[in-house]
Amino acid sequence: MGTADLHVHTALGDGMAEIPELLAYVEEHTDLSVIAVTEHDDLRAALAAREAWARGRYRFQVIPGEEVTAIEGHLLALFIEEPVPSLRPLADTLEAVHRQGGLCVIPHPMSWLTRSVGQRTIERVLRDGRDGISFDGMETASSPAGRVTGGKARRLNRERYHLAEVGGSDGHFLEAIGASHTLFEGSTAEDLRQAILARTTIAVAEPYPSIRKIGLLRFARQQWRGFMVTPRKMGWLPTIGSFLRRAWP
Repeated sequence: MGTADLHVHTALGDGMAEIPELLAYVEEHTDLSVIAVTEHDDLRAALAAREAWARGRYRFQVIPGEEVTAIEGHLLALFIEEPVPSLRPLADTLEAVHRQGGLCVIPHPMSWLTRSVGQRTIERVLRDGRDGISFDGMETASSPAGRVTGGKARRLNRERYHLAEVGGSDGHFLEAIGASHTLFEGSTAEDLRQAILARTTIAVAEPYPSIRKIGLLRFARQQWRGFMVTPRKMGWLPTIGSFLRRAWP
């Protein structure tokens, strides 16, 4: 089976590794078949990673993606070629991703530790059942921010939602890449895409590197970068406005 990490960050966003470092690490220190670079509100890092990958000789493939900040929470847009507008209602975001043939995955679902799509929003979208406004997968194996609600997400997905279960590390440090990952039949990015659509993927969570291993100073620097990433990309006023619209829709 193939293995994929569908949620990876780089130093072009709030990650700590430059793209060449990332590609070398995946090649030399993991058995991943596919990675998705998913920077916050910016597709340029993913396209740059794919271009750098194409210039090399790697055994894995790179999917372009984006972690889009919708008003209701974050959304992973995978297999996209055009940037997806941020700070919009989730329904508009889902439609924009599907319009260009992309797939939509809920990252760290229902987590209170980061900006996440909540249970009521998930169920409203699925209940409405409008064309193009739907989810393709749910990240049921994630980073520590997602693992606090991972059990609940898996249970609800298996009982009610029936979305593809995927794993993504939300890796901001090289040491974290692959800690959560997706198993799928085949080995290529297209095989992965078809497995998500067929709901046959398997999410796997392995031990995440500790803060001691990462280093407290590196961890603190990354947290600051993460706090600033959306305001830096979108501006402070739109970002604050989106939080207010989420709190008082």
